[in-house]
Amino acid sequence: MNSHPKKLFVRSYGCQMNVYDAQRMADALAPEGYVETQVPDDADLIVLNTCHIREKAAEKVYSELGRMRELRAERQTRGEDMMIAVAGCVAQAEGAEIMKRARGVDLVVGPQSYHRLPDLVARAKAGKVVDTEFPAEDKFAHLPAASREKTLARGPAAFLTVQEGCDKFCTFCVVPYTRGAEVSRPVSQVVAEAERLAAHGVREITLLGQNVNAFHGEGPDGKVWGLGRLLVRIAGIPGVARLRYTTSHPRDMDDELIAAHRDLKELMPYLHLPVQSGSDRILDAMNRGHTARDYLALIDRIRAAQPDLALSSDFITGFPGETDEDFRATLALVRKVGYASSFSFKYSPRPGTPAADMDQIPEAVRSERLLELQALLEDQRQAFNRSCVGREMDVLFDRAGRNQGQVAGRSPYLQPVQVDSSTLGIGDVARVRIVSNGTNSLFGERVGVPADMETVA
Repeated sequence: MNSHPKKLFVRSYGCQMNVYDAQRMADALAPEGYVETQVPDDADLIVLNTCHIREKAAEKVYSELGRMRELRAERQTRGEDMMIAVAGCVAQAEGAEIMKRARGVDLVVGPQSYHRLPDLVARAKAGKVVDTEFPAEDKFAHLPAASREKTLARGPAAFLTVQEGCDKFCTFCVVPYTRGAEVSRPVSQVVAEAERLAAHGVREITLLGQNVNAFHGEGPDGKVWGLGRLLVRIAGIPGVARLRYTTSHPRDMDDELIAAHRDLKELMPYLHLPVQSGSDRILDAMNRGHTARDYLALIDRIRAAQPDLALSSDFITGFPGETDEDFRATLALVRKVGYASSFSFKYSPRPGTPAADMDQIPEAVRSERLLELQALLEDQRQAFNRSCVGREMDVLFDRAGRNQGQVAGRSPYLQPVQVDSSTLGIGDVARVRIVSNGTNSLFGERVGVPADMETVA
């Protein structure tokens, strides 16, 4: 091993699962002597952990690779080397193409193979390596755990992947091709990782999956467990104060999961449930497998179980064939539901997906509709934030606040909350009364603690 530690820089794009994957890559390389750095300039190994969901995602990667090549050239003038790797979904989809187009890349590794990173990095020193197979072995069983210090440094909220891949084949989506078929981790493996996180100071765990509520992992009793039962089991782990899960599909919200929203105080009353469109004609063209009425009825059922529930969603404007009438149906659904937050995008064709071969809507129309939808969604977000003023809620504090003497955290609805306090620390969960709201943050004061007690260190 070198006398000085080797430095690893990972840049992640896209979804929360990529954030989780990036952390596990760092964990896999730690036994090889790699320590993480926040800047690429002094890295011995750079990993770009890519996302293939949006148009131009691959182009962004290629321009970034150009910059990384310049960095490597600079280092080589000082007699130092740098290895460049591309991981994630663009790697999976375009492995050979990346090697052809970006001459500086040493290693391409798909999202199912990053447990092999130490071996792949060693092989790449002798020549370029592409590994985008879907391996037979379970990568999670081969990954080392993060150290207590590393877990603490990542903060009191953590991601935990429980399910990967998707079998839904929405016509606009590349996930089934880049992440593969739906696979769920065994319950015992998930629980062991959650216990380790809690023992290392993590207070909030977000269970991740491309289609997380399709979780069907083998339980310790030999039976298949759904996500609702898994949440109940993890909620019982000492130290776990809060649970979340994302991303869900409306077709996989079963009775057991809805009951978990009713019964588990640890499960936050905030649900990301993508609908994509309010038009049945477009939902059918997207192969979503549900109607707008099905979606609204499902929301009514979940809200009946958990009256404090707030919702977020995903929307696509300008999907092939979308008429003005179809778009109006989306706006009508948004007004009916009332979202606390949302993600909206204009349709972008993904090569190899069925929708890419359909009749495309002009770019200007897609953009115009997106702006109109986003204005409505932003109005709803601000209205929800205003509705929180005067309410009391538990906040998990995870970082120092913007100003001296402030500490910042997240509400149950993922809003940033700022509180003046010298007695609260990172990882504390405290009852807070929301006294005002800004554009993006809420401002609060601790319940039952006099202000002068808070400002005396």
